Amino acid sequence: MPFYSDILPKIKRLWILIIVSAFTGVTVAACNPSNFKTSAAQVPQLVTSILSDPKTFNYPLSQESPNIFGLTYEGLVDQNPLTGKVEPRLAETWQISEDKLKFTFTLRQGLKWSDGQPLTTDDVVFTYNDIYFNEAVPTDVKDAFRIGLSRKLPTVRKLDERRVEFTLPEPFRPFLLNTGTPILPAHALQQSVKQKDSEGKPIFLSKWGVDTPPDGIIVNGPYKLERYDTSERVVFRRNPYYWRKDTQGNSQPYIERLVWQIVENTDTSLLQFRSGGLDTVGVTAEYFSLLKVQEKQGNFKVYGNEPGTGTNFVFFNLNKGKRNGKPLVDPIKSRWFNTVEFRQAVAYAIDRQTMINNTFRGLGRPQNSPVTVQSPYYLSPEEGLKTYNYNPEKAKLLLIKSGFKYNPQGQLLDSKGNRVRFTLLTNSGNKIREAIGAQIKQDLAKIGMQVDFTPIAWNTYTDKLSNTLDWEASLLGLTGGLEPNDGANVWSPEGGLHMFNQKSQPGQKPIEGWEASPWEVEIGRLYIQATQEFDEAKVKQIYAKTQQITQENLPFIYLVNPLSMTAVRNRFEGIEYSALGGAFWNIHEIKITE
Repeated sequence: MPFYSDILPKIKRLWILIIVSAFTGVTVAACNPSNFKTSAAQVPQLVTSILSDPKTFNYPLSQESPNIFGLTYEGLVDQNPLTGKVEPRLAETWQISEDKLKFTFTLRQGLKWSDGQPLTTDDVVFTYNDIYFNEAVPTDVKDAFRIGLSRKLPTVRKLDERRVEFTLPEPFRPFLLNTGTPILPAHALQQSVKQKDSEGKPIFLSKWGVDTPPDGIIVNGPYKLERYDTSERVVFRRNPYYWRKDTQGNSQPYIERLVWQIVENTDTSLLQFRSGGLDTVGVTAEYFSLLKVQEKQGNFKVYGNEPGTGTNFVFFNLNKGKRNGKPLVDPIKSRWFNTVEFRQAVAYAIDRQTMINNTFRGLGRPQNSPVTVQSPYYLSPEEGLKTYNYNPEKAKLLLIKSGFKYNPQGQLLDSKGNRVRFTLLTNSGNKIREAIGAQIKQDLAKIGMQVDFTPIAWNTYTDKLSNTLDWEASLLGLTGGLEPNDGANVWSPEGGLHMFNQKSQPGQKPIEGWEASPWEVEIGRLYIQATQEFDEAKVKQIYAKTQQITQENLPFIYLVNPLSMTAVRNRFEGIEYSALGGAFWNIHEIKITE
């Protein structure tokens, strides 16, 4: 069950997961897809579905998946999901100085943007200096490039039209991998960065929203945006100026058009796939048995059978700050949430094996770490990672030890007699997450907690998580990768995805009294230390310690790691499935055989 869209190459930062199976059906329930397919009948295309609309077409400002950027942009390098090796993309070659402080990239010859304009080192310098490293632009990308305790950013300068040099203030192990971050067009965006609105903010912050005409989105990836119909579909067309060619000199990608239909229910996607109109669907545990027996009849294949690279978890709002004098979290509940024994009790009270058996039909395993199991830095329980096997009696003892008590009806009260009751949010339309939330409600009722489980619309949900911070408990997920520092925006106390204790971000209302706990600061420090260390054994030890701290303090209570699987029609040739990249990570090489 792929958490990350199968068609989107990994971009070097973590994203909030909107969906359980991003690359799903073909048709949208609200309209007749045959009308669209007829008009494009002669065009080789791949039609898929997503659960919700994209939130922005502006990469630096995006925090969510699904997003268009894996199709529309490339960086200087990328990571091969099969081998884990860094491979050239816009950069043809690179050189690293002996002291590891200078990285010189040479761009491929003749690169162009989707509007035909040349792509040069001016674009690289602009992308980093004017956008990613610009303190006036609130982008999570900065978190992955801040170096050392000083948190300084690299300097970037043009050597000539094809060579660009990055200078680091000190050695930084993940730097090369980080340069997979998309390069953006200076000629299309530079003026918007310089120009300020009435509040003195760059108008870039309102540039390339989802209401931007597709022709106005200038890209360098294999596909460009052709059409976006709100709540219906996103359509991509092959970028004629994309740089790749095969060994015979033919332009890539081969598939002319991609269509994402927006289907807000995974059951609808499954029905459309089974009816023969779909090209691919994410295979959740719920659908696996049904689809597996229909492979031959339906002329498709189910790919994958290894743990997914994403995480899913429940977490509490630990923010002790105020806005306009009003606490972000009810002080009574904030005391509960900020008691580590309370969080540990919740972890012991969740029956993850039942969750695996029922919701995931046995196709998953307990999840215990923020680091994906495929990573060389993953710490297993056998190596000393703390786990929370189902033990409601232990949960009750922890609560009592920390001052909670039970009334005659078995309801949990705090030391001042307040009933323990809170609201658990998640995004609506995701059946897996809704089933998980329903079970958590039942499990926590067994230790006396009343959970008001409330799935809500995605845009409302993300506004609460990242802007208003008006929430108590949440059920969510993050994408994953091999390098833990990709999650620097999560684990740095000031990071843009430090969701459990979010600091006010640029452009937001200030938070009075925000503070990071000592263990948060320690995790942030260790993440910095890991980037400064080049001895792989020592890097593993550092990340092992971060995983031990997260499992002791439980900012995220991890749940289940489902298997990553996708069904794809047999007419697509060149599928090389990986849990890290999905079925279509090599979209440029895939052909339609019919």
